[in-house]
Amino acid sequence: MQELDDMELVKRAQAGNAAAVGELYDRHQPRIFRYIRFKVAHTQVAQDLTGEVFLRMVDHLSSFEPRRVPFSAWLYRIATNLVIKEGQRESKQPLVPLVYANHVSQSHDNPTQVVERRLENEWLWQGLDKIDENQREIIILRFVVGLSLKETAGTLNRTVAAVKTLQHRGILALQAALAYE
Repeated sequence: MQELDDMELVKRAQAGNAAAVGELYDRHQPRIFRYIRFKVAHTQVAQDLTGEVFLRMVDHLSSFEPRRVPFSAWLYRIATNLVIKEGQRESKQPLVPLVYANHVSQSHDNPTQVVERRLENEWLWQGLDKIDENQREIIILRFVVGLSLKETAGTLNRTVAAVKTLQHRGILALQAALAYE
């Protein structure tokens, strides 16, 4: 099933194929978790919200229409809505530094490289914190999560052209912010 694209997997999942649902989960869970973990302060909350994204995916898969937005953008919209609800429920959740968005160190990593990577990530986070929220969101979706322009546009309910413009402005703003660090 790994060779099938998302739309074919969605069609199969909508027809009741459990293996297709599993493949969609396996394919998208790591990036959805990374995105949510970047947005919330606690790993356990991010894990819970990630699980909730996929429960909602299963519950609402029958209503997903492939021609409206890419499947991944639909998942990110679910994730974004859950993060917003969590933030409202938990008052104001602080954003987490990039260093915690990924599982940064591997057992075979050189300790010096791990420290350097953490310092670079912290420096980058400080720059991201200084730019416009819309630009920051696009940079996170594009470069931290790895979404395409089309997926990012679908996630944020914007046009691809608007995403390109905000991305360009965000990169310039980030460069300026980092130049002063």
